[in-house]
Amino acid sequence: MAEARKPLLPPRPASPLAGGLLARPSGDREFSFSSQDFERVRKLIYQHAGISLSPVKQDMVYSRLARRLRATGKNSFAEYLDALERNGGDEWERFVNSLTTNLTSFFREPHHFPLFAEHLKKLGTQRPVRVWCSAASTGEEPYSIAMTVLETFANPAHVSIVASDLDTNVLSTAEKGVYPIERVEKLSPERLRRFFLRGTGSQEGYVSVRPELRRMIEFRQINLLDASYPVRGPLDVIFCRNVMIYFDKPTQYKILSRFAPMMQPDGLMFAGHSESFLHAADLFKSLGKTVYALSGKR
Repeated sequence: MAEARKPLLPPRPASPLAGGLLARPSGDREFSFSSQDFERVRKLIYQHAGISLSPVKQDMVYSRLARRLRATGKNSFAEYLDALERNGGDEWERFVNSLTTNLTSFFREPHHFPLFAEHLKKLGTQRPVRVWCSAASTGEEPYSIAMTVLETFANPAHVSIVASDLDTNVLSTAEKGVYPIERVEKLSPERLRRFFLRGTGSQEGYVSVRPELRRMIEFRQINLLDASYPVRGPLDVIFCRNVMIYFDKPTQYKILSRFAPMMQPDGLMFAGHSESFLHAADLFKSLGKTVYALSGKR
């Protein structure tokens, strides 16, 4: 850890916004963090990843990016952000990874999975079925999707699953498929026996997904802001849950307008419990329970 540094700015007036210099008191902070620094971070993460950071995220931004300042040997946020913009290279990836939040669990929002299974049954086995999990995080969601497929079809060879995320750190965890045992405590004993292997020795306290489950999923890094996505369509199902909340409405619409042409006419899109796409009614219509279908208005 870098040696503690004295603040680069003089002590501020009592008001936390006096002079527009500092966003909040920072006497115990290693680096000074001005409101200009925070706004600059907000602008850069929006431009690079489409993420719209709330003004109340100042503390989170400081704590996460301060690690990058130490790792890169920078003495101030201004110096770090200057270097990032001038010649970011791989640091852009680390910058984005630092600011993304990856909260997930197996069979999160469980009401979606029986609906997904029913849709799979309707599609049957006579043609390829393609599923895209567009916010894979550390893998719990795509593995839940794969488990549902295996519970629906005795031979799921016709089903392909692509799982993507912007954050390469979480994708690495997802590809390994190894989790602390407490992550699977809420799964049924039947699912634990069928889909997981319990670690022993140095791996005691961990479980790993069985190889047949892992082989069902292709993991890729994909930025939802990209003009096109390297995912083969037409898609029968898109899981895009709890990621749109980080985008403003224009960015959400832009992404949804790219999803729509990739989907089968009867395809389904699953969204997060707090997400609503009424502003994109020309693209998708709600079927209830945060499930969407193509609107047919395009």
